Amino acid sequence: MRFLNTIGEPVIQSTIVACLILGQVHASGFALIENGASGQGNAYAGSAAHAIDASTVFFNPAGMMQLEKDHFSIAGHYIKPNSSFTNQGSTAAVILGRTALTGSDDDGGLAAFVPNLYWVKSVDQQTKMGLGVQTLFGLATKYDDAWVGRYHAVETDLKTLNINPSIAFQVNSQMAIGGGIDMVFGDIVFSNAIDFGAICVALGLASATCSPQATDGFADLSGDNLSDPAFGFNFGLQYLITPATNLGVSYRSEIDLEFEGTADFMVPAGATFLTAGGRFSDSAISAGVTLPASLALSVSHTVEKVTYLADVTWTGWSSFDELRIDYANPLQPDSVTTENWNDTLRYSVGFDYQYTDKMVLRSGVALDQTPVPNAERRTARIPGNDRKWVSFGLTYLLDEDLTLDVGYSHLFIKDVQINNEYESSIPTLESTQKGEYKASVDILSAQLNWSY
Repeated sequence: MRFLNTIGEPVIQSTIVACLILGQVHASGFALIENGASGQGNAYAGSAAHAIDASTVFFNPAGMMQLEKDHFSIAGHYIKPNSSFTNQGSTAAVILGRTALTGSDDDGGLAAFVPNLYWVKSVDQQTKMGLGVQTLFGLATKYDDAWVGRYHAVETDLKTLNINPSIAFQVNSQMAIGGGIDMVFGDIVFSNAIDFGAICVALGLASATCSPQATDGFADLSGDNLSDPAFGFNFGLQYLITPATNLGVSYRSEIDLEFEGTADFMVPAGATFLTAGGRFSDSAISAGVTLPASLALSVSHTVEKVTYLADVTWTGWSSFDELRIDYANPLQPDSVTTENWNDTLRYSVGFDYQYTDKMVLRSGVALDQTPVPNAERRTARIPGNDRKWVSFGLTYLLDEDLTLDVGYSHLFIKDVQINNEYESSIPTLESTQKGEYKASVDILSAQLNWSY
């Protein structure tokens, strides 16, 4: 009975793993960098050194000391992925070999809106406090229920909320330091199809009502950590090398997320006999993942009306080496999935140009590496690759204390191959999605800033 004791493992394991890989089509891994519209305009170049509004709470809390007044900023980002998948020989396993997977091609891309807000308040001449509310990780995909990769992914939806109180101090005329606490809430919803016909073949019970790729069911999973939020920290410093040149360093710690939720199974009529003894019954689940640390080094240099910006950011994705899942149902044993992601670097350069007394123009470019090591580790949830950013934006002074930021970025993504095998201890469930993804992303951001 080993097959029946382990069939829940690959279903839940693969869907949770893939859910947590959201966002890599537009940011490193499943992280979101869209946490300020002013930075969007120059591809977030110099973000840890160049503080012009309250969004510095996220990018470097030490930058709060650059703000002359108290500040409030609210921003929104519309993210539109454009993708297509071309099947190139995806296969399903059978007892004596492999057969072609049926189903149509699909792109799975969904647009998303990401908001953030920030507040900075002076305590005294040497101290400021700040608060940020933003999304660190997220986005979603949804494929057709009958697409060719349905056993790997159908729906994925990850939302996170980070509440980030911060404080900053002016150490001397050249150096400021700052730090904060991250309190992260997360919510996940995801699903994929199950080939119950392939299970019947594995057990020698195939029939007209239970045959491969003709007797599909579904696993729908959801979870959150709302009753037990995760905590991390961030800190930074800024050092004025010369009156025109500022250096910024910013660090964010790893954060351990622990999700609690449920797995709901839909079993087709032709395979209900497989549920005997409680198999494929709805069950509580839990899963943990370590969100990576990051370190940014930025510089800004002003010459007359132009501020030149540069940034290098390291993200420690190698901490995402496995995903461990626990199941309340004893017929679905605990499991570990190996990921072995790579650390990444993001490089960006840009500038701000004081075009008039009321308008600043900006632009920038960036190269953002993917942590996914190869085609075998790439999944259908969002199959990332290295991204090249081209960004434009402006700030307009609406009145003495009110400014508007607008930023736009287009992300060019190199065509990428996927050759991902659905991991399972049941040989007939080991389908392989093989093909090519083409993708790009458009991001439009706007932000309103009030100083008082």
